[in-house]
Amino acid sequence: MATDESALFVPRAAAEIRRAFLSFFAERGHEVVPSSSLVPEDDPTLLFTNAGMVQFKDVFTGRRRVPYKRAVTAQKCVRAGGKHNDLESVGRTARHHTFFEMLGNFSFGDYFKREAIGFAWEFVTGTLGLPADRLWATVFREDDEAARLWQEVAGLPPDRIVRLGEKDNFWAMGDTGPCGPCSEIHYDRGPEHRCQAPRCAIGACDCDRWLEIWNLVFMQFERDASGRLTPLPRPSVDTGMGLERIASVMQGVASNWETDLFRPIIAAVERLSGRTYDPGPAGFPFRVVADHARTTAFLVADGVLPSNEGRGYVLRRILRRAARLGRRLGFRGPFLGDVVPTVVALMGEAYPELAERQAFVREVVREEEARFEETLDRGMALLDEIVRTAKAEGRSEIRGEEAFRLYDTFGFPPDLVADAAEEAGLRLDAAGFEKAMAEQRERARRDRQAKLRRAGGSTAGLGLPATRFVGYDSLVADAEVLAVVGEEGAKDEAAAGEEALVVLDRTPLYAEAGGQVADTGELATDGGFARVLDVRREGDLYLHAVRVERGSLRRGARVRAQVDAERRLAVARNHTATHLLHAALRRLLGPDATQAGSLVAPDRLRFDFAAPRPLSPEEVQRVEDTVNGWILDDLPVVTRVMPLARARAEGALALFGEKYGEEVRVVGIGDVSLELCGGTHLASTAEVGPFRIRSESGVGSGVRRIEALTGRAALAAQAEDRDRLLRLAELLRVPVEGVVARAEELALRLAEAERELAALRAERAAEAARRLAEAAEPVGEGRVVVAEVEAKDARELGALADDLRARLGSGGAVLAARSDGRVLLLASFTPDFVRRGAHAGRLVASAAREVGGGGGGRADFAQAGGRDPSRIREALARAREELARQLGAS
Repeated sequence: MATDESALFVPRAAAEIRRAFLSFFAERGHEVVPSSSLVPEDDPTLLFTNAGMVQFKDVFTGRRRVPYKRAVTAQKCVRAGGKHNDLESVGRTARHHTFFEMLGNFSFGDYFKREAIGFAWEFVTGTLGLPADRLWATVFREDDEAARLWQEVAGLPPDRIVRLGEKDNFWAMGDTGPCGPCSEIHYDRGPEHRCQAPRCAIGACDCDRWLEIWNLVFMQFERDASGRLTPLPRPSVDTGMGLERIASVMQGVASNWETDLFRPIIAAVERLSGRTYDPGPAGFPFRVVADHARTTAFLVADGVLPSNEGRGYVLRRILRRAARLGRRLGFRGPFLGDVVPTVVALMGEAYPELAERQAFVREVVREEEARFEETLDRGMALLDEIVRTAKAEGRSEIRGEEAFRLYDTFGFPPDLVADAAEEAGLRLDAAGFEKAMAEQRERARRDRQAKLRRAGGSTAGLGLPATRFVGYDSLVADAEVLAVVGEEGAKDEAAAGEEALVVLDRTPLYAEAGGQVADTGELATDGGFARVLDVRREGDLYLHAVRVERGSLRRGARVRAQVDAERRLAVARNHTATHLLHAALRRLLGPDATQAGSLVAPDRLRFDFAAPRPLSPEEVQRVEDTVNGWILDDLPVVTRVMPLARARAEGALALFGEKYGEEVRVVGIGDVSLELCGGTHLASTAEVGPFRIRSESGVGSGVRRIEALTGRAALAAQAEDRDRLLRLAELLRVPVEGVVARAEELALRLAEAERELAALRAERAAEAARRLAEAAEPVGEGRVVVAEVEAKDARELGALADDLRARLGSGGAVLAARSDGRVLLLASFTPDFVRRGAHAGRLVASAAREVGGGGGGRADFAQAGGRDPSRIREALARAREELARQLGAS
C-alpha cells in the first residue's frame, strides 16, 4: 500500500481536500452523513458541537441504531466557551480557531485498527501524495498492536513510531463509558522549523515542526466507576482530521491563516478597511475578524442568536470582540455583515444552509453590531479612563470590579477588556471579575428568595394531592380548601384583612403559564369572601394568592371558586389574536419567524419573534390587515388533546426548548394556525373584535417585538389616536387631511437648516485644518502639527487629526484639547513616519505625564488624557522632544 516516496508534493485547495476525503471513504463502503448542527441535539453537556463524533455518541453507546456500520463526515465544529475554548488563542497562534472543520471516518463495530490505519495511510500518501518519509505515528504506550500495524500496513520504521502516555494518546468519552487508545499521524515540516529545545522531537517539545494532522481513536474498552477497563464486544473507530491543518500542509504555508480557507476572508477585510494585512503580530485584528466572521455566520445559520445566556452569550462575545478589533482596522460602524458573503462564497457549496440563510445572517450580524456600536464609544471612553487611571496610579492591572462595571453597564465581555488591557501593557484581574460576578449572582439569589418569602412561603413538604384544573370548561367550581399558607408557613385559617396562599382540590382559575397571565376572581364560603389576586403553579399544585375581605378562609372548608369572566374574556381575545399574529408573521416572513416570547394580558398582547430586521410600516400594516381579515372570517377555534407524536405529525407548532408531556393540547384556528398551547381561547375569531398593532421594535439581535390591542382596548386606542390627530391639526393650523403635508413641509425645512449648520461646522473645521497644516513644523523629510486646538470630544479631535494627516502626506499631528475640565491628547502618524521610528503610543504616554494623566496605543494612532489643562504647553513640548528622540532628529 506504500507509495513512491519521491512523488511530487501537490498542493490542493481545501474544497478539493474535503471532496477527496468524502469520496475516498464513500468508495470504501462508508455512508456520507451530512454535518450535524453546531447546536448538539439532546446533549445538555455541550454548548456546541466540537468534534465529528458528537452526532454519533448515542450510536457508539448503543442507545441509537443507524442503517449503516461505516460513516464519513465533514463536520462543522466550534470551540468557544465551556471546557473546549480556543477563543483567547485565536489570532495569536498559527492554528487556533473558534470554528473549524473536522473530517472523520467512523466504524460502528465493523472494522478496527488494521483497516483504520490502512485507510489513513492510503489517503495521506496516495490521495494526497504526502511523502511517506515526512510522516510519523504516535501510539498509546501499551498499544503494541497499533505499533505493529503501523509497521505491517504502512511500512513505517520503528524509529518513526512514538509511544506516548494516557494524556496524549488515550481517549475517553467521559469519566465512565467507552474509551480506548488513539494513534496520531504527524507531519514533519522539516528541520528548518525546529525549536530551540535541547531535544526537538514529538513528545519532547510542542513546536510547530511536528504537525499533528490526523487522530485515530480506537474505542475498545468500557470503563466503570472504579476505573476498571472491560473489552467492548464490538470495538469501534472514530477519527478526526482538521481541514485547516491539512490544508496548510497541502498548500505549503506556515500557518492556517495563509490557506485558501482564510486568505480570501482576510482579503475582504483588507478591501473593506483599506488596510494591508501583516502576517506578523500586527495582523492580529485581521485574523480575529476572519475567524469570528466564519464562526458568526455558521452559528447564526444554525439558529443561534446573540443573547445574554448560553450559546447566545458566546456568540455575542465573539461578535463584539470582532467589532472592537474592527476599530483597530479603522472601521467606525457595522462591517462584519459585509464579510459574510465571502464566507458564504467559500463555504456555501459544502454547507448549503449558509447560502440559504445568508440574508438572515447578515441582518442579525448587522443589528448586533449596531446595538453594540451604540454603547461601544461610551464604553471605550470609560475603558480608556480606567486604563489611564491604572497607569497614573502605577498599577499593572485593571481591577475586577472595574471590568465588571464595563460588563454590567456596556455589555463588554471580560475577554474584550483583557484584550484592551494587553494592548495598554496591563492585565485583567480575572479572579476579581469572577468575584464581582459571583457577588451579583448571590445578590440576585437573595432577592429571589425574599420575593418567595413575601409570596407566602412554600407548599413543599405538605404532601398535598394535585389540583385539578377545570377552567377550560367552566368559570365556576365548588372546591375544598386543602391548605392555607402564610408567611410563617402552613396554618389553619386566614382571617379578614390577611393575605395568604390557598390550595384547592380543583379550580377554574388559570395559573400564569406560557406567557398568559393568571386569572383573578374570588373564593366564597358561607361565612367569608376572599379576592383572588394571582394564581401560580408549584409542581401539580395551584397556589391562589388571596386577600380575605370578609370572615375567614379555613383549611377543609368548602368554597365556590369563580373567575373574573370579563377579564378572562379579554385575556382570551388577546391569546387567540396572538396565534393569529404568529400565523400572519410566518405567512409574511416565512417559517424562520418563530416565537421567542410572549405576554398575554387582559389589556394588551406582546409577541417576540425571530426576524433579522425591522418590519417596514407597510409590512406591519399587512400583518394587521391579515389578522383582521381572519377575524372577519369568523374562523372556528378548536381545541383537542392528543399524543405529542400525533400533534407533531399534524404539523402543530411547538415552542423551541419547551418541555411537553406525552399528551398535549392543540389549538387550531381554521386552516391558518395549529399550535401546542395550554392557554385559554375563544370559540371563534369573530369574538376577538378589532385588532390594532401599537408598535414594532427590536429587543435583541435577531428578535423583534410587536405589541397589539384587541377588543375594547383597541377601540379606546382608536379614540385616543383620533383625539391626538385633532390636536395636531389645531397646532399646525390646518384641517385634519392637511396634517401630513404640513408635517412633511416642516421636516424638509428642518433638514435643510441642519445641513446648512453642518456645512458651516465642516467649513470651520477645514479652515482650522488648513491653517494648522500651513504652520506645520518640518521634521526630517515630513511635517508635523503640534498644537492645542478646539474640540468638544475625542471623536472630533480624531477627525481633525485624520484631516491633517491626509493634508500633510508625510508626517502627522500631535494635538491637545480641553474638554470638561480635562485634557485630551492625540497623536496620529503616517505609515512612513512610523517606519522611521515614530510611535504615537509612547509619545502620548510621555506627554500625558505632564498633565497628570496617562494613555497609549498603536504606533500610528494613540490617545491619552490628563487632569491638569494648565500644563498643556509643557505636554506639547514634551511631545516634541519625544518625537525628536524617536526619529533621531536634533
